[in-house]
Amino acid sequence: MKLRKVVAAVLAGGSPPPILRRRLPFNPLPASSSSDILLSGNVNRLFFARFLDCGRIDGFSGKFLHGYRRIGWESVNLGAARRFSSSPASSVERSYVNPGLEADSLVLERIADDVEVEDVVKERGVSEVEKEAWRLLERAVVHYCGSPVGTVAADDPATANNKLNYDQVFIRDFVPSALAFLLKGESEIVRNFLLHTLQLQSWEKTVDCYSPGQGLMPASFKVRAVPLDGSNEAFEEILDPDFGESAIGRVAPVDSGLWWIILLRAYGKISGDYALQERVDVQTGIKLIMNLCLSDGFDMFPTLLVTDGSCMIDRRMGIHGHPLEIQALFYSALRFSREMLVIEEGSRNLVRAINNRLSALSFHIREYYWVDMRKINEIYRYKTEEYSHDAINKFNIYPEQIPSWLVDWIPDKAGYLIGNLQPAHMDFRFFSLGNLWSIVSSLAMQRQADHILNLFEEKWDDLIGKMPLKICFPALEYDEWRIITGSDPKNTPWSYHNGGSWPTLLWQFTLACIKMGRLDLAQRAVAAAEARLSSDQWPEYYDTRAGRFVGKQARLFQTWTIAGFLTSKLLLEKPEMASILTCDEDMDLLEACACGLNKGGRKKCSRISAKSQILV
Repeated sequence: MKLRKVVAAVLAGGSPPPILRRRLPFNPLPASSSSDILLSGNVNRLFFARFLDCGRIDGFSGKFLHGYRRIGWESVNLGAARRFSSSPASSVERSYVNPGLEADSLVLERIADDVEVEDVVKERGVSEVEKEAWRLLERAVVHYCGSPVGTVAADDPATANNKLNYDQVFIRDFVPSALAFLLKGESEIVRNFLLHTLQLQSWEKTVDCYSPGQGLMPASFKVRAVPLDGSNEAFEEILDPDFGESAIGRVAPVDSGLWWIILLRAYGKISGDYALQERVDVQTGIKLIMNLCLSDGFDMFPTLLVTDGSCMIDRRMGIHGHPLEIQALFYSALRFSREMLVIEEGSRNLVRAINNRLSALSFHIREYYWVDMRKINEIYRYKTEEYSHDAINKFNIYPEQIPSWLVDWIPDKAGYLIGNLQPAHMDFRFFSLGNLWSIVSSLAMQRQADHILNLFEEKWDDLIGKMPLKICFPALEYDEWRIITGSDPKNTPWSYHNGGSWPTLLWQFTLACIKMGRLDLAQRAVAAAEARLSSDQWPEYYDTRAGRFVGKQARLFQTWTIAGFLTSKLLLEKPEMASILTCDEDMDLLEACACGLNKGGRKKCSRISAKSQILV
């Protein structure tokens, strides 16, 4: 059907196709975003742009429509449509919507009738490095019963006889691969991955006769061929999961379930397949993860209490307690679960618990994890052994804990969220993933997010260097290294998790930069990585303070290095996609303060300052 006939029908009292009526309300993009939307003459594309939450639907959407969110039918310029529908010319409209303008501010051009968007838009030139990266990513795909289900951690020919667990599909490792495929328009592998890992969630998990919580997601899985009914001629494929019972140190992967929820939400946003989220088994999986995370314990804080090695840093590195990385992922998982859960009698109490935890967690991180020059000076003057409800030094932090390197290192107009907080202990190390994901999820306030990126810019040589990005800064050295890591020969100073440089973090840095309007920083970091990754054969990590050397034990052709680079390039090509993967400030959380500081004691509350930064 021609576009003008459909528009005329709608103006006469018709309605958009039923499949395109989504549950989300009309909510234009913020004025700080400046992107255009290109519509073709295909009626589905017109209504998709107007009705669907951001993303694409296979068979409906065009690539150019990725990432535009909550642009409802209300935003259509009916006057322009009437003028168009009465035009005798054989053409369709190309509409550019500036999100900073009113909904009826459209600029119309005319192109030939029935011309597809892909024919109008010239594809961006792809570099040889990107072409190689896509070939390697496709080579890393794992199939199960003929269908793609994930990507191996690494496909290094030099270690073919000593693969350890690098031939497995890791949940956290697959996330950048999944995003690269989704941004390219390939969603099947991601859907399969989500459903198969969901099935593994219900498997019995036992370590030395003890079974962990039911909602635990595996760290990884491997496709194995086993004899069928004892025969040596017939085989069947099975998925063999690892819940930590085979991992180094036998640590449960706390972050796996959190990443699974984050990826589930990203899949729905980009592919448009919201039906997957609403399946009974998927809803049950979300509830199991949330119930496990929200279960009662002895902890006094809203942060998740975990052991060392329970996230990307999977070896002993002194992050036991309440590491920032876990808290930032936890915050995202809470928000996304609340968004995806179907509200019914069986989920109301869970949603209420999620809201309460979100309120307490956001306050706790913003108020107590944040450090800048003002806060460090405040800690420097702390009194200790305070016993009262209105104590300033709530966690009994001794000023002598402030490391000597920090005072001269942190710039005046920068700051960051510390790595860990426990009674009488603040870990002042800078951890990149936790800080970047705090920006992405809006766990950090607007001002805090700006200052974190200021820190990256001011301390570029320390945090980016010759290869982005430092996993943490600074490295543990001398007695600290011997005591905290147990003299770990893999985590020597400025290597691996102890101050090594990890290219896979590039996509999270790019996402945070795009969200905060600092595209130049992302482009600079991607250019630095692109200059070396291919010639260095896509290493897992880099060593030395500046990231000059390929890691001494780094696997080559590391999949999440490849995928992190590709995802960064795709996000830079289509920065509007970042709005799908990030969160805006939750205004509801700013309305209620779980700590009740406004009722007495200290009068300052981070929520008040956060709310003042929101332009309504």
